[in-house]
Amino acid sequence: MKYFHRTHLPPDAVLASAAEFFGSRLTPVEEQPRRRKFSGAIGRVGVTVQAEGGHYTVVTAETDQVGESEADKLAKRFLTLLHTLEHPTHRPIGAY
Repeated sequence: MKYFHRTHLPPDAVLASAAEFFGSRLTPVEEQPRRRKFSGAIGRVGVTVQAEGGHYTVVTAETDQVGESEADKLAKRFLTLLHTLEHPTHRPIGAY
C-alpha cells in the first residue's frame, strides 16, 4: 500500500523523524539521500521524500503488505505524527 502526505517540513526533518519513529520498531535496511527503508517481522516500510513547488515536501510511505496490516498502521501513524510536528495543536487520534 502507498500513503501520501504533503507537508511544509523540510525533507531532512521528515527523514530524521522516519528514522526515529521506525528505527525503534523496525530494522533499518536502506538509507539513501531521499529514502529510508525499514524491515521487521510485520513487513517492510519505505519512506520517500520529494521537494514539490519549492516549499512543500511530498512524503510517500509504502508497505509491502495489504491494507490494515500492522505495517500499514505504522505508516499511517507516522504520517499523522508528521502532521502534529507541523501543527502542534493537531490531536493525533485514530485506531492506528
